[in-house]
Amino acid sequence: MFTASLIAADALNEAAVLALAERLAAADAEILDRQWLEAGTACDLHFAGDAGAVRGALEGAIDGVDVIVQKTAERRRRLIIADMDSTMITVECIDELADYAGIKPQIAEVTERAMRGELDFEEALRSRVSLLKGLPESVIEQCLAERVIIMPGAKTLVRTIRAHGGHAILVSGGFTRFADPVGAQIGFDRVVANRLGVSDGHLDGTVEEPIVGAATKRETLLSALADRGWGQSDALAVGDGANDIPMIEAAGLGVAYHAKPKTRAAASAGVANGDLTTILYAMGYPRAQWAD
Repeated sequence: MFTASLIAADALNEAAVLALAERLAAADAEILDRQWLEAGTACDLHFAGDAGAVRGALEGAIDGVDVIVQKTAERRRRLIIADMDSTMITVECIDELADYAGIKPQIAEVTERAMRGELDFEEALRSRVSLLKGLPESVIEQCLAERVIIMPGAKTLVRTIRAHGGHAILVSGGFTRFADPVGAQIGFDRVVANRLGVSDGHLDGTVEEPIVGAATKRETLLSALADRGWGQSDALAVGDGANDIPMIEAAGLGVAYHAKPKTRAAASAGVANGDLTTILYAMGYPRAQWAD
């Protein structure tokens, strides 16, 4: 049995649910049960049939409604591994650092291309960091305080999974000076990120090798599962950029969160409308079971 979770960013009405149920049936699937998980917000359609065909029929069919299709028995994932920039926080930290150096447009263009998968991530990171050489180290704390905002729903998502016996890892192609405090604030068990080179109170234009990139993200997921004796179906991976694709593909549920096109195409699920609590509804958690 599969479940198609219908989750609205604003409000989900009966007409929308019926319209999506009709599209599901038209995809040669049999609806076994329909259940409101949260009145006006989230509804589950349990069905038998081709999950891929149902996903194709329902995703994007109604504006403002996210649809996540998965095996019903596997909904409650025990490991969450998440990207940071533009996923668990609302900004790209390297772009914000560049703003303090007066070169944000130049850096941001490269960041966007790297996240779209048009550039090699590691080389793009080295080249961007080199342009920050000479920036005072104190700007990092200033940027953290002034620019870094936790993504809506991030704390609730991570803390709910942990409250129900799960484990949470933040793995970022960004920097420890941001990821460590962000991870602590949200409630992650572990943080993996890159280290910026600093000399005499200034950034020295380097990043410590080896760089945390796509391969590291995937390996972190697989090793965390192996350490706990869990299977890939126990893993939830969330990200937005091309360097998140390997971990998204390795997870039982790989979620592209307001993601770049290449990432969205590679993921088994996507959130394009709601915040990160959308994933909790897809996991079968009503609001009453969320952790603050």
